Amino acid sequence: MSSSPAAPSLAGASPVSQASPLVMRVIGACALAHLINDLIQAVLPAIYPMLKLNYGLSFAQIGLITLTFQLTASLLQPWVGYHTDRHPKPWLLPAGSVCTLVGILMLAFVGSFPAILLAAALVGIGSSTFHPEASRIARLASGGRYGLAQSTFQVGGNAGTAFGPLLAAAIIIPFGQGNVAWFGLFAAFAIVVLYGLSRWYRHHLTLFKLKQGGAATHSLSAGRVKFALLILALLVFSKYFYMASFTSYFTFFLIEKFDLSVASSQLYLFLFLGAVAAGTFFGGPIGDRIGRKQVIWFSILGVAPFSLLLPHVDLFWTGVLSMVIGFILASAFSAIVVFAQELMPGNVGMIAGLFFGLMFGFGGIGGALLGYLADIHGIEEVFLICSFLPLLGILTALLPSLKKQ
Repeated sequence: MSSSPAAPSLAGASPVSQASPLVMRVIGACALAHLINDLIQAVLPAIYPMLKLNYGLSFAQIGLITLTFQLTASLLQPWVGYHTDRHPKPWLLPAGSVCTLVGILMLAFVGSFPAILLAAALVGIGSSTFHPEASRIARLASGGRYGLAQSTFQVGGNAGTAFGPLLAAAIIIPFGQGNVAWFGLFAAFAIVVLYGLSRWYRHHLTLFKLKQGGAATHSLSAGRVKFALLILALLVFSKYFYMASFTSYFTFFLIEKFDLSVASSQLYLFLFLGAVAAGTFFGGPIGDRIGRKQVIWFSILGVAPFSLLLPHVDLFWTGVLSMVIGFILASAFSAIVVFAQELMPGNVGMIAGLFFGLMFGFGGIGGALLGYLADIHGIEEVFLICSFLPLLGILTALLPSLKKQ
């Protein structure tokens, strides 16, 4: 399926939109690979209750597992993106998935806490090579519809994150840690998909000016661009610190406050993550139509009333509010990434790597810090503190309006 956007020619317009039509099969393959990548990643927090019981871990140690994974996933991403913007490496996609495969197989058979940390680190390294390259391929296949491509790519990851806990509850929780190895089949399939994507990428490199990209369509000074990137980073901080409370500790919150079983708590986590996937899908195309700044406003600050209510309601409304929060909050990330890429055209991979890296980094630091706070003050207090984070969405007022010159 392909189509070309009907838009007037602009001086300095992106060469991508001029040289290539929309290639949905490539974007769809990127989304499928993202689904598998993030599904495997989601297995780790989904089995935290089992690991905590099997190895006698504290909440702080659970947070350290999250930190190890998130830091390896985040620190490499901007460097990978910066380097491959200038020196494309199509082979990195399947190679990174091999790392993920090794990590997930290790996780099935480890017998100590340090080995769990090593397995988490390997899965993180696989993620750090995947996101910048796959995000760039989705953009190159977008035909200029960058929000649609980014949100479709991102929704694949969110869908994988949602299904990970559900599959873990069905395959791992009832039968034991060794069954994590079944997820190695997903990693093997991802290697095949990513090999096909790397071949498409290699054969189409001549269509795109990867090294320099398009000229900026805004008239902002370098200082103003850096300030806008800082504001976007702070918004990512507020979003993913808050998200970390859900992805790492929502099951513990439900078990402690409402006395749910592990399997039942995983179902509520699945509903939250499913709402995140839906919100991600709608955020990109809406940003293409009404503007990315408006989507960011609504997505982060708009979730504040619901986040402030969540710690004070019963189980039914906890489920409802968690889905509303997930849907609204998720719509921001695609808009943030594309907004940043428009601020710095020609650095698509670096920007994708930077913001995916910030996402993982803030999520990891948040997971570790919140675990420490949970050990001291209790898990319910953690959710009460985190409920104020979306108020930082007011910083969106400081972002410039990007109007094409």
